[in-house]
Amino acid sequence: MIDTATSMSGRYTPRHVGFVLLPGFSLLAQACAMEPLAVANQLAGARLYSSASFALDPQAVKSMAEASLVPQHNLVGDTPSVSDTSLDMVLVCGPSPLPPLDLEGLRSWLQRLAGRGIVLGGIAGGTEVLACAGVLDGYRATLPWQRFDAFASDHPRVTLSQQLFEIDRDRLTCGGGTASMDMMMTLIGHHHGQPLAERVSEHFVLERIRMADEPQQVSLRSRLGHAPQSLHDAVSLMEANIEEPLTTHELAEHLGISRRQLERLFKKYLKAVPSRYYLDIRLQQARKLLRDSDRPVGDIALQTGFSSGAHFSTAYRNHYGITPREERLA
Repeated sequence: MIDTATSMSGRYTPRHVGFVLLPGFSLLAQACAMEPLAVANQLAGARLYSSASFALDPQAVKSMAEASLVPQHNLVGDTPSVSDTSLDMVLVCGPSPLPPLDLEGLRSWLQRLAGRGIVLGGIAGGTEVLACAGVLDGYRATLPWQRFDAFASDHPRVTLSQQLFEIDRDRLTCGGGTASMDMMMTLIGHHHGQPLAERVSEHFVLERIRMADEPQQVSLRSRLGHAPQSLHDAVSLMEANIEEPLTTHELAEHLGISRRQLERLFKKYLKAVPSRYYLDIRLQQARKLLRDSDRPVGDIALQTGFSSGAHFSTAYRNHYGITPREERLA
């Protein structure tokens, strides 16, 4: 892997990245995607990336925060030589949900870029633009969690992920916000080595680069929708009792319902039995502790309700495909 500025300097043709700005885009998400590229150039002492902005017309594009950015290029008047062949990657930054916009020209352009093998990405609502253009068919993709259900219904050919971000071959998508920064720093690591990506993370005073498979934070109310209050209460009890897990019978007693009623609720609304759902919550907490802390694996096992390190290791491997110690090494 290449890390030092001296080894990079003068040896790389910069990757040209285009940012398509749609009205109402998140200024935060766009900056979180663009700034890591500029910082990578600075830290490497070489021009690894260059960027350009595009819009649907030459007018300034107003962000969700009502800050206006003037695009360098527009997709109506610019020639294909400017819009296509000089680009290595194009990221569409859009609001979520998308407002009514005439995107036919943009969709055609994205289809042309896809045919030429150019890397395409969607930030927040930009994922829906790519999906509408048909360039995400057969790919894994994600977007803001509030749009999961609608997106899954509208785009069945896209494999929807609830992860923080997705990098699937030549497609990149994320949930917006600061997730775009983690996605771009991961991409920098792929291009120029993990040490440079970590230096970029340190520049932004971040504790670490979040991994792609970390789930987006979804509120309990949003996850369960219109499920009965007793199910909300059951999941809340599980999340509040990680170190000393309650049995399904104890959960039902706390809620004042029968065990069979509780099991029916979980099966109907969460497609799981209570014990399995509870185990998933505990393993997610264990994974977070393994990644974010230096606590011994044995202590984490006890803290997440496992009676022994061996039991914890077996459950973790069955769920994630690797052992807790392998997770920490990774």
